[in-house]
Amino acid sequence: MIVLEFKAYPNQHQASAIQEAIRTAQFIRNKCLRYWMDNKGVSKYDLSKLSTVLAKEFPFVKELNSQARQASSERTWSAILRFYANCKLKVAGKKGYPKFRKNARSVEYKTSGWKLSDTRKHITFTDKKGIGRLKLKGGYDLHFYDIDQIKRVRIVRRADGYYVQFCVRVERTEAIEPSGNAIGLDVGLKEFYTDSNGNAEPNPRFYRLGEERMKFKQRRVSRKKKGSANRSKAINQLARQHLKISRQRKDHAVKLARCVVQSNDLIAYEDLRVRNLAKNHCLAKSINDVGWYQFRTWLERYGKVFGKVTVAVNPAYTSQNCSSCGTTVKKSLSTRTHACQCGCTLDRDRNAAINILNRALSTVGHTGTNASGDLASIWIGENLSKQAGSMKEESSRL
Repeated sequence: MIVLEFKAYPNQHQASAIQEAIRTAQFIRNKCLRYWMDNKGVSKYDLSKLSTVLAKEFPFVKELNSQARQASSERTWSAILRFYANCKLKVAGKKGYPKFRKNARSVEYKTSGWKLSDTRKHITFTDKKGIGRLKLKGGYDLHFYDIDQIKRVRIVRRADGYYVQFCVRVERTEAIEPSGNAIGLDVGLKEFYTDSNGNAEPNPRFYRLGEERMKFKQRRVSRKKKGSANRSKAINQLARQHLKISRQRKDHAVKLARCVVQSNDLIAYEDLRVRNLAKNHCLAKSINDVGWYQFRTWLERYGKVFGKVTVAVNPAYTSQNCSSCGTTVKKSLSTRTHACQCGCTLDRDRNAAINILNRALSTVGHTGTNASGDLASIWIGENLSKQAGSMKEESSRL
């Protein structure tokens, strides 16, 4: 499944209709969540039936396409299942109990309620919300895909306008020549990562660079009268600044992950619990700014696309142990050089990257975890050389 995003250009009436559709989807979600809270043994089909009952009870719900109503109830059920999964796996900390939405930003249609034009440059929403025909602008060509392959269509509201996303059911794979390289990555705050070959990627620090501008925008918001049009404009400008930084961080993670995966046949990295690391109030801003979550996510995604092996290993003592003899050399965070009695003297981060690679070469990594590391599982004791015969088969499991 891939997601293709296009910028939409609604007029004022269409923008109001989109907002009404988003509020209706939010209303259905909150009603489904309340129904689940008040009744035991509620299933996915019960929530789907509830969306039909709501359509009969409220005229504004009936105006939304029937499959869009079902999609809203299904998204509620996905949040409930995620909560159940976290409880079953005994995830540390909060389990992600579903919450009521008060400022939703998207509405999702399934295979009905919309129609693409012959040129694939416009989309028309055919339900009774009155959204109508929207112009699409983007760098993708929808002519490459059949209409039957488009399983979901979302309208997303952001600070700089509205976007239409197409969820296309297609298997994305790209064949490239094996490089014969294996690499270990040690992420950090001083450098974005240091690999086992000694190469370091600088940390861009996008939030730090834009922090002064952010503070300026925030001061403008605080000076405006609450409820005024000027305050709304100032809030939108602040949101645009946040959006710019998040896009910079994502673009950096995507491009860097693609280069790393294309250049190596095996990529080893730390199975970090980013959520727990961010609890350190002295480092929380820097940890959230560096974007380890997105980088690891895209490493795993491109690993599947290019048929490469990505391995997450336990980060314990990778900085303390000597990569040459295995002796534990205690050092504080301020000590940036690893010096062992065996004569091995390396940069602290490169020593950790080599240890990460060595662990990966003797283990098989996780399957399909998120970058916070909360659901990661390490299979110890299975030699990676057993997997060398079928790199593609291994990558499909990751």
